[in-house]
Amino acid sequence: MNRLFGKAKPKTPGPTLTDCISSVDGRAESIEKKMNMLDNELRKYKDQMKKMREGPAKNAVKQKALRILKQRKMYEQQCESLRNQSFNMEQANYATQTLKDTQTTVQAMKAGVKSMQKEFKNINIDQIEDLQDDMADMLEQADEVQEALGRSYATPEVDEDELEAELEALGDEIALDEDTSYLDAVETPNAPTREPGADSIAEQNGVLVDEFGLPKIQHAT
Repeated sequence: MNRLFGKAKPKTPGPTLTDCISSVDGRAESIEKKMNMLDNELRKYKDQMKKMREGPAKNAVKQKALRILKQRKMYEQQCESLRNQSFNMEQANYATQTLKDTQTTVQAMKAGVKSMQKEFKNINIDQIEDLQDDMADMLEQADEVQEALGRSYATPEVDEDELEAELEALGDEIALDEDTSYLDAVETPNAPTREPGADSIAEQNGVLVDEFGLPKIQHAT
């Protein structure tokens, strides 16, 4: 059968929205380049018309400028139409992609719920509560052991009133024993008002002598 009728050709996938958007944007960019070229020509004609006097020559240049301007208006409408088409396809592409992402999210959530249900089947709530009870019992026993190890033995009984009286008396003794005399200010000696050795200077036969009995030299004033 394949020899008689031939083998069916595999169907090629059609263009996607992304492909269509790229194609339309490319056409719009091509038209914009043409518009830029026409703008340059219009600028030249305008400058030329400013330098010309009124007459047939200026009217001929003006007609060329009007023809260029007419072409530019046509390209401008085409470019605007293509840009609108591209925008609409982008919106549709965005909505389509959002739906795909939503489907992926829902499938992931379903898989997560199934996994949680499977894991919960392996958990026994009663066993967990029994484990908590056993742990509480063990902690209580540990507290009892610590209390038993910290028990005091052969501790004499003491009257609380006697302890308080002794504590107050001890406080009074401490207050009396405290010596703060080291904090008192120490008086420093005054600075000397006479020269060293002045106390040992004496006078012999009307002559001042020092502590060694030698005449004291008088400095000229």
